[in-house]
Amino acid sequence: MKPKYFLFLCLSFLIFNSSLLIGTVRFVSKTGTSTPPYTSWQTAADSIQKCINICVDGDTVYVANGIYTENLVINTQIFLSGLSMDSTVIDGTGLGRYTIDINSITQLENFRVFGKGTVESWAIRSFQPLNINSCNISDCGLAVGLVGVPCIMNKVIITNVTSYGFGGGCFSDTCNYFISNSVIILNAENTIGITTTIGGYYHITNNIILFAGTNSNSGSGISFGAPRKVYVNNNLISGFSSNIFFDTVQDTAFIINNILAYGRRGILGSYYIVKTNNSILSKNEVGIEYDNKLISDYNLFWKNSQDIIGIGTSPTYGDSDRIIDPMFVKDTLPNPQLDFDYHLQAFSPAIDKGDPSILDVDGSRSDIGMFGGPYGQKYTYQDLAPKPPRNLTASMDSGLVHLKWNKNTEADLFRYRVYRDTVPDFIYDTTKIVAVISDTTFYDDPPQKFISGNYYYKITAIDSAYHQSPASEEAHINITGIPEAPPIVVEHYNLLQNYPNPFNPSTTIPYRLKAPGYVKVMVYNLLGEQVKVLVNKYQSAGYYEVLFHPTATERQSAEGKIEFETGYGDIVSGIYLYRIEVIGEGNLPAGRQGIPVFTDMKKMMLVK
Repeated sequence: MKPKYFLFLCLSFLIFNSSLLIGTVRFVSKTGTSTPPYTSWQTAADSIQKCINICVDGDTVYVANGIYTENLVINTQIFLSGLSMDSTVIDGTGLGRYTIDINSITQLENFRVFGKGTVESWAIRSFQPLNINSCNISDCGLAVGLVGVPCIMNKVIITNVTSYGFGGGCFSDTCNYFISNSVIILNAENTIGITTTIGGYYHITNNIILFAGTNSNSGSGISFGAPRKVYVNNNLISGFSSNIFFDTVQDTAFIINNILAYGRRGILGSYYIVKTNNSILSKNEVGIEYDNKLISDYNLFWKNSQDIIGIGTSPTYGDSDRIIDPMFVKDTLPNPQLDFDYHLQAFSPAIDKGDPSILDVDGSRSDIGMFGGPYGQKYTYQDLAPKPPRNLTASMDSGLVHLKWNKNTEADLFRYRVYRDTVPDFIYDTTKIVAVISDTTFYDDPPQKFISGNYYYKITAIDSAYHQSPASEEAHINITGIPEAPPIVVEHYNLLQNYPNPFNPSTTIPYRLKAPGYVKVMVYNLLGEQVKVLVNKYQSAGYYEVLFHPTATERQSAEGKIEFETGYGDIVSGIYLYRIEVIGEGNLPAGRQGIPVFTDMKKMMLVK
């Protein structure tokens, strides 16, 4: 074992077991008599700092539930523990710059910590090794800042910061950082989840790091300055300008079993070797932007605008990289409610397709994604129904009704069922089936094709276990004429029902434009008050989808069209209305340009 690792392990043991050192157990409570030396709940100090001031190295301080409005300065090696992360509150609002200023080896756990509430404030600053566990930190510029010292941070929640969630740098190669099982949710412009400077070994494992704000300039999820070596395992990082950014790495960075999604770039950087294995890079503008020091293999790319962009010598896909739908259980935009679900479904192409040298916790070959590998989870793969087919259209071709739609992306897709009726909004059942096919196009020969009439179609998808999806949108065609005359096809504007409905936290609103026009899509409450304008621009004819999400910046990539929707304040549960207005432009007859050509409104329900 190298000396620097042995030193850190010894130090970690001391930090984790500081309460076992010879020392005194002291108490803080709003109901005690505040009688030194504070060695019982009855004589507990009424101030945390008052108790700390009489501590010596090795003491333990327990703090009862309550709100303690004070700044703390810790100059002795202590174990400082609250009783509840929710109810034992250290409130530094409006006080000094540092809510907790640490100058000696400290273990801190079970506190709710509020910073001063300003950009320059730090909730926790430490000049000595720190072990912080089960804390909730917010309302500051920097939540946890380390000045040249190692740190263990586990089960920490960080929100509402304006600069950094965690900032650390050893300025040497003699220390480690272990950041695990924590949640960092940011919403301010240019904020960074985790940032590092020079030196050190970083182990970042099983964290959720999200940008959930409304500003397009969203900083980085993790920003590496010049660490010695980096291990990033089993994290979900989403929504940032760069989900992971490297300035440089002195040795090697290993990015294994992560999900990097919904960012401008999944990974951005250059210099020295970065090995990325078993990661899902999903719905970014660019999956990886890097130079030839990047080694990409056993990764899954999905719905990125571009998967890999090279800087200098272009990196390429690894032999075992894949571009395919990962089939998540609930593939929604990561949000502060954390109600997405990125476990893999049964038959996912990411199961057992990771690096063969990396094993899952059950001993099988690693899955690709955040639940694979030795730090992942053993779980049962759910076998869910496919998603409904998208973008169904109907037109006439040589006397037949030509149906076509977008292909489903599930790996276990088996067939499609085609349903037909002569009434709108029909209930699809086995009596309405006109075909079961594997293709995404179908020619129908209606029984009354030479008699004027309306026909309505729906499509469902069937997987290999015969699970059936919900139905697609309904396509309508009106056939007129006589045998000698060609049928007339009438296309429609259409505002379709949102899905899912009811929804939480987000839903997709589809609509179709017959012709180009200026489009507005708006959401209202039942009082008629406007909640949000989702679309407000000129659009070409075609099929569109826009994501409605009450709390965060969103991007919805529809089948063939991409729309953006910016986030906004939270809204309450209930019924909401969504409405479309289309102002005619383009090749409309004189007198019809610049006036409404289509309006419609539907209901949807948010359930929290």
